[in-house]
Amino acid sequence: MKDHSLIDERSLAFDRLLRARVEADPHLVDKARENVERWLLTCAPGVRSVLLEWRQILSGPRDQLLTLMTSTDEHATRLRQSSPFAGLLSRAERTAILREFQHHDSSAT
Repeated sequence: MKDHSLIDERSLAFDRLLRARVEADPHLVDKARENVERWLLTCAPGVRSVLLEWRQILSGPRDQLLTLMTSTDEHATRLRQSSPFAGLLSRAERTAILREFQHHDSSAT
């Protein structure tokens, strides 16, 4: 992917699907919290602040989290670069989104 905006769009596509999954199964937020706690144990110093921000968001109101997950503002876009929802989509779900954006990327050249 050559265009960073395309990468941001792909991340948003992942989070749109993840939002639907979290709405259907709120316990998935617990898995995201577990990811954050595990990553905090070994993260680089420069990543720590965003993980602490995610920790706070994941402990806050669910509706605010859901709004953030599909927001297109700068703050949400920045946070998506370190999404704690890793591992919550199936391989097939991830592959479908990756293929879609691979097609977009090849069309852009």
